[in-house]
Amino acid sequence: MTLKQERMADRIREILSELLLFEVSDPALQGLTVTEVVIDRELEYANVYVNALGEEERAESVMAGLRRAHGFLRRELASRVRLRRAPELRFHWDETLSRAAHIEALLDSLDIPPAEPTESSQESEAD
Repeated sequence: MTLKQERMADRIREILSELLLFEVSDPALQGLTVTEVVIDRELEYANVYVNALGEEERAESVMAGLRRAHGFLRRELASRVRLRRAPELRFHWDETLSRAAHIEALLDSLDIPPAEPTESSQESEAD
């Protein structure tokens, strides 16, 4: 991403986070976090990744709430961002946190015995 894309993505993330926190009253969107925004080179489309931390079962209702609030969010974004045209918002459920928790659980479940000392490690300890 170019510096302009990164700056715009950060600005969009900040604005959407504030809107969701202070101006959207839909209960389905309470406690929602905008985890990342990825914007295309032409600044036409913004892929917005969201998560309700620790509440993966809410994904469907959150996505439905975002579809309902889409027009409001885009209109408010347009009034706060200095672009000729506000980017089209595409919302996605961010599964990064649940994947990380799953991988961590798998790693914790492994029963790996400690490694046997080798000759080279014993020699280096003797030095």
